[in-house]
Amino acid sequence: MIKMLQKIYRFLLIAIILGAGVAAEKTGFIEYIFDPDQYPLIFRFFLQHLYLVGYSMAMATVIGLVAGIMLTRKQLRRYAGIIMYIISLGQTIPSLAVLALGMSFLGIGTTPALFALTIYSVLPIARNTLAGITAVPPPMIDAAKGMGMSPTRILFEIELPNAMKVILTGFRIALIINIGTATLAFLIGAGGLGDLIFSGISLMRTDQLLAGAIPVTLMALAADFLCEILGVLLISKGLRLAEE
Repeated sequence: MIKMLQKIYRFLLIAIILGAGVAAEKTGFIEYIFDPDQYPLIFRFFLQHLYLVGYSMAMATVIGLVAGIMLTRKQLRRYAGIIMYIISLGQTIPSLAVLALGMSFLGIGTTPALFALTIYSVLPIARNTLAGITAVPPPMIDAAKGMGMSPTRILFEIELPNAMKVILTGFRIALIINIGTATLAFLIGAGGLGDLIFSGISLMRTDQLLAGAIPVTLMALAADFLCEILGVLLISKGLRLAEE
């Protein structure tokens, strides 16, 4: 049954790729991206988009991990609910509104876009870090304390390794959200692939729209694959075998 489903999946994947190739040729997408006057521009927008996503995700990851870890400590655990509520406000507000708020304080350009994308990406990482560390079995931590391990060693050798799968799930969600939301950065002058998407919509040019939308889609798929690799590298083999 599994082998049959795999064959069906491969057949559908090949059919989708062939159909996408035919559609891309008919809409002029292939000709557009290989135009000597256009592909340097597309590559520049791609690098801008990659910069926005990479920089904001780096900041969001640091903030989210630190916030999640701090809220699991005994001194701040009682405030976890209210602090997580404050952090969640970043995603409660629509993405366009977050960009507009960033623009009102920081002007237009890359800086407000990075600020807005960071705020929008912190919640899944912080929430999953908190949930993952909280879910570590107390007897395991008690055993580590009984062995004389310091709180820092318990955090890095017991809590974080056991919570890593949950943390990576939050990182994956934040990364995919960030890639999609970054297309709106064009609206406040930060560039990115959203420039091609919105310009293509305004000019009713399908080839230009696809030149922005397809790289964003491929970037999201590559990011998902990257998270799978990170899971193999960061989650201990014993935990992965136990889950299987």
